[in-house]
Amino acid sequence: MRRTDLGPAGGASKRAASSGWLAVSMALIAAVAFSESAAACAVCYGAGDSAMTAGMNNAILFLLGVVALVQGSFVALFLSIRQRARQARSQGKDLQPTHGGTP
Repeated sequence: MRRTDLGPAGGASKRAASSGWLAVSMALIAAVAFSESAAACAVCYGAGDSAMTAGMNNAILFLLGVVALVQGSFVALFLSIRQRARQARSQGKDLQPTHGGTP
């Protein structure tokens, strides 16, 4: 491929791609070089009986409970909507949407 085939942005995109790889490789080198600082807490060392580990476990369980509560609320909402639709259908009510707030 000749230089004229690349157009005005062709060379710039190659330079951006090579600088992207450079940034990724520098980040990987930094992660390997400073990996000891990531293992500085009791949780990372694996001390299962420390207060920090117990606190993290409690926090994880609490957040799982919050997620379960939100998902359960959505299930209850949809079941309620289904029950109301069945009830309205059995009473012969019209379930068509209204336009502009008027029937």
